[in-house]
Amino acid sequence: MARNNYSAGKRQRERDKARKKRDKAQRRRDNQTSGGGIPIATADEIQGGDMLSIEEVVNNIYAEPDADAGRAHAIPCRLFIGGLNWRVTTDELQKMMEEYGPVSDAFIVTDRDTGDSRGFGFVTMRDRRDASQAIRKLNGEDFHGRTLVVRLATERQR
Repeated sequence: MARNNYSAGKRQRERDKARKKRDKAQRRRDNQTSGGGIPIATADEIQGGDMLSIEEVVNNIYAEPDADAGRAHAIPCRLFIGGLNWRVTTDELQKMMEEYGPVSDAFIVTDRDTGDSRGFGFVTMRDRRDASQAIRKLNGEDFHGRTLVVRLATERQR
């Protein structure tokens, strides 16, 4: 008597596997024709009406400020100021930087145990153009007997 090569269980597993393969191919075809059900938004819908375009941002960075505009769209910039004399106060630092433009924030970093200055600080200028001018003019200059290091502040590596 001849024996069957397949058991009933194996034939059922092969039928299930073939059915799953057909179902998967059908789902793939459905997703391709319908776009996958993902809605596509336009740039205007994402931005809304009050955001600046890339061209407007670039123009604000490089264009000379208008007297009427009053730097309404100025981009703030944070600067690292190193090489400070230990007796320099935050007020002195702010006054020095205000010669180059409006300052939003200025502080000198202090030692947490003694409260003494660590010789560097950070200043946030309201406009990136003023910050770049301050970097060009102050970097390497003498201030209260010490040579300043002025550059853009970067995130701390941990």
